[in-house]
Amino acid sequence: MDSTAPRTIVITGASDGIGAAAAHLLSTAGHRVAVVGRNPDKTARVARDVGGDHFVADFTRLADVRRLAAELDDAYPRIDVLANNAGGLLGDRARTVDGHERTLQVNHLAPFLLTGLLLDKLLASRASVIQTSSAGARIFGHLDVDDLDHDRDFTAHRAYGTAKLENILFTTELHRRFHDQGLASAAFHPGGVATGFASESTSPFRPLYRSRIGKLFLSTPEQGAAQLVRFARTTPGVDWRSCEYYERGRVARRVHPQVRDADLARRLWDRSAELVGVAAS
Repeated sequence: MDSTAPRTIVITGASDGIGAAAAHLLSTAGHRVAVVGRNPDKTARVARDVGGDHFVADFTRLADVRRLAAELDDAYPRIDVLANNAGGLLGDRARTVDGHERTLQVNHLAPFLLTGLLLDKLLASRASVIQTSSAGARIFGHLDVDDLDHDRDFTAHRAYGTAKLENILFTTELHRRFHDQGLASAAFHPGGVATGFASESTSPFRPLYRSRIGKLFLSTPEQGAAQLVRFARTTPGVDWRSCEYYERGRVARRVHPQVRDADLARRLWDRSAELVGVAAS
């Protein structure tokens, strides 16, 4: 059932695509939306359109993530939903200023750090943490905790698929560690959506996402945002199950075998905490 009380909902990657679409839909439903994006002008424009606040952060810089967490913590007495939606299929192999492979940092380490820095507030709010993942986890991903940067086998698609697999494992480990304290977590695949998520990549599929032909076969941003909006508006344990990964509005029946590896999820958490410099909790 939809929540009757307005919620405070933070959406990263909300200056475009499904993040912006979700911000519009949720604000129309009466919720307070914090719009987080990398581009200052686009982020401010979306926030203005939805009547929400805007925050600018570049996830290739963990210092930006730390600043963002402090700003969100100061701005809101509670956060009911954190939607870790920022990410994408990026280009050739590159290191961030923090020394991590860029796809890993933008899609996994940055949201891991943001969630960790906001964890006390999220627990106090009995919040939901939502990860925008992808079926690419099943197709391209393979996680080796000792080689998160894919030094041995990097391709743009493999790095992306593994990062989306990490989103799912992060979801299950969040549930294991904190569900008994009131936190809920879920991950979902938004489907093939006509957005700019691959705009920085060298993928041969990149032109499809903005082309007229692509728009005939791909979902609209609003359709892609529907699952995120559902999680944000409704009640975990009643309308959806914490700890799960969803495709097409249902718990996915086909998942990467590593998704079921609880020890791998624990080791990924501990290694991620080490890399971003936070306590493993």
